Amino acid sequence: MDGVHDMGGMDGFGPVVPEPDEPVFHEPWEGRVLAMTRAMGATGTWTIDMQRFSREQIPPHLYLAASYYQRWLIGMRQMLLDRGLIDAEELAAGHARGRGAPLGRGPFTLADLPRVMTRGSFGRPAPAPARFAVGDRVRARNIHPRTHTRLPRYTRGRTGLIERVQGCHVFPDSVATGQGEQPQWLYTVVFDGRELWGPDSDPTLKVSIEAFEPYLDPA
Repeated sequence: MDGVHDMGGMDGFGPVVPEPDEPVFHEPWEGRVLAMTRAMGATGTWTIDMQRFSREQIPPHLYLAASYYQRWLIGMRQMLLDRGLIDAEELAAGHARGRGAPLGRGPFTLADLPRVMTRGSFGRPAPAPARFAVGDRVRARNIHPRTHTRLPRYTRGRTGLIERVQGCHVFPDSVATGQGEQPQWLYTVVFDGRELWGPDSDPTLKVSIEAFEPYLDPA
């Protein structure tokens, strides 16, 4: 979906200032949010693409004011509410009011931790031959879906070259909305900087993205 989260190529947000010796977590609660997110993913209640879509739906004023893990927390809280795993009264009280809802997987013991925390492969058998090959010129479709997509806005309508064929993988756009995996071919596409940013771009700049086949047309 189009939104403030898709910041690639946008101006006006100030410079990116790296933090020297940045810690993994700035506050203990950030580590707990990461742990809760991974734990809920292990139960099979939702997928990583559903998680991303939940954060993309955060209102712009709230999204821009929130830190990285605050966005994770806001998105997870909404998914828990939407699925009836918690209710507003429990959220306000800060604790459960009754027995928890049954989950798809679990409970887990400490011995299960390495297995359930290891992310599985997203590769899938190909339903059809790849449409493109290395060296083919393609144009990213100028799409504006209302749900999750992995096609950056700044590449839409732009022409690039297939740099690598990555195989067939789960399609995030369909998984994010519960429509199944619908495996699609995935490509690395390289764009010239001037194609993306215009004649004032650094002439030596090239940008590579990974793009699923439904995002691309022959150019």
